[in-house]
Amino acid sequence: MINRKEMKSLAKTQIKGRIGMLFLCQFIISLIISASSTFIVGVLLVPSFSISTILIYLALTKNISPSVNDIWKGFNVFGKAVWLNIITGFFVFLWSLLFMVPGIVKTFAYSMAPYILAENSDMTAREALAKSKRLTDGHKGELFVLSWSFIGWYLLIPLTLGLIMIWLVPYVNATSANFYLAMKEQKRD
Repeated sequence: MINRKEMKSLAKTQIKGRIGMLFLCQFIISLIISASSTFIVGVLLVPSFSISTILIYLALTKNISPSVNDIWKGFNVFGKAVWLNIITGFFVFLWSLLFMVPGIVKTFAYSMAPYILAENSDMTAREALAKSKRLTDGHKGELFVLSWSFIGWYLLIPLTLGLIMIWLVPYVNATSANFYLAMKEQKRD
């Protein structure tokens, strides 16, 4: 079992003093995606920017500070990132047809595939998906609880007119990166 509170505490330490650059990176990504007003362009850009974001937070876990140039790193696996996004959405949709619960379970089962692809650019999207299923085996419930553990923070978004997002997005992303690494470490044992 992975200690959720420990992962969150570690994330707070990792983002401390780096919020400005993390916010700037996310802000630029958001601007680019918003400026690409067509659905197709968005579908093509979001997966690579997601990989870039993951790479930024994985580096942060190694005490490497982010820079604005890091937002482009996910484009090294552009085609694989887009394909991973497509097949993940397709499989989650198919599982959701059985009822909502299998779709939710598969969402968590596939949730680490972008992290795996980010760290293993030589992998195919299908291999990353399969590895994510193995990695999350025994941890899907923990991932569910982790995602819901931020609900109080999300409720503060409207109360702060969205300003809390400057801190919350890095906090959630750093916690997720730490949780991924902890799962990976446990599977190594």
